[in-house]
Amino acid sequence: MHWVLSVLLAVIGVTALLVVTPVSGYRPWPYVKPNSSDLMFGGSKKFEGSSEFVHMRYHMGPVLTAHITIHPIWYGRWQKSQKKIIREFINSISAVDSKHPSVAGWWKTVQLYTDQTGANISRTVLLGEEKNDRFYSHGKSLTRLSIQSVIKSAVTARTKPLPINPKSGLYLLLTSDDVYVEDFCGQVCGFHYFTFPSIVGYTLPYAWVGNSAKLCPGVCAYPFAVPQYMPGLKPLKSPNGDVGVDGMISVIGHEVAELATNPLVNAWYAGQDPVAPVEIADLCEGIYGTGGGGSYTGQLLNDKDGATYNMNGIRRRYLVQWVWNHIVILAFVGFGRVGVDA
Repeated sequence: MHWVLSVLLAVIGVTALLVVTPVSGYRPWPYVKPNSSDLMFGGSKKFEGSSEFVHMRYHMGPVLTAHITIHPIWYGRWQKSQKKIIREFINSISAVDSKHPSVAGWWKTVQLYTDQTGANISRTVLLGEEKNDRFYSHGKSLTRLSIQSVIKSAVTARTKPLPINPKSGLYLLLTSDDVYVEDFCGQVCGFHYFTFPSIVGYTLPYAWVGNSAKLCPGVCAYPFAVPQYMPGLKPLKSPNGDVGVDGMISVIGHEVAELATNPLVNAWYAGQDPVAPVEIADLCEGIYGTGGGGSYTGQLLNDKDGATYNMNGIRRRYLVQWVWNHIVILAFVGFGRVGVDA
């Protein structure tokens, strides 16, 4: 879900969960330091399956079974090319005709989760109306609460406000590379929660993801940039030629998957603490291919130009982390089976 640590995650393989009250945070696996207490339950094991240490449970809260609409809020200055990369990723979630392995195939694992009536997460994810906040209405340094104020500005704007859709709308706040957000880089690269009626006027599921290109690409854009404490490790070539945005894609996928399955933090998660839940993407942080774990991403694909990816979108390619499959003994398999063919 979000991106130092308040909860250590116990799963097969090299494991660390970065959870920040009141919403858990996401950042890639390689930032678990070797020989630290974050390494639990046998680092030599392959991170591919369900685990006796993981008990993903449904806590009877709502999940997003109706058509999902994502409303991006572009905070700060964004290039058109950057917006295109992110928009196409969102549109690719429902693009079932994309070449295998695909973003739509990845989403099939998310669809396996159900509500108390047995209804599955929606297969349809739409790009909704967008809002630009290019003049940094709340400054270039945001807190977790001021993020909600940015969302309030977007849904109450005098001109072209975003629609209010608490049941199937997701509000995706994307901050440009010159904006700092509370705990960014040190603890989180993105997080999700829901807005407070006392601030926004409505309870709306939302996520924030930041562009780390200038502030901390080695932390939040791995493996397209590497941290200084990993000398000798070369960064991989990003599939769309933008390290910051290509790094954001996996974080966006992480947060959207968890918003769909746990929008109000009372549906699908492991652990006993709803304030710091371990969610379906937390369980596979940093895992992009078969055999992944620790600082190893797993088996990936390369295009003719040497760029690295693991799934196809409509016209572009992306590197997106796996998500947890609670039904079969496989976390999302971009190159195999997930109960249904991915």
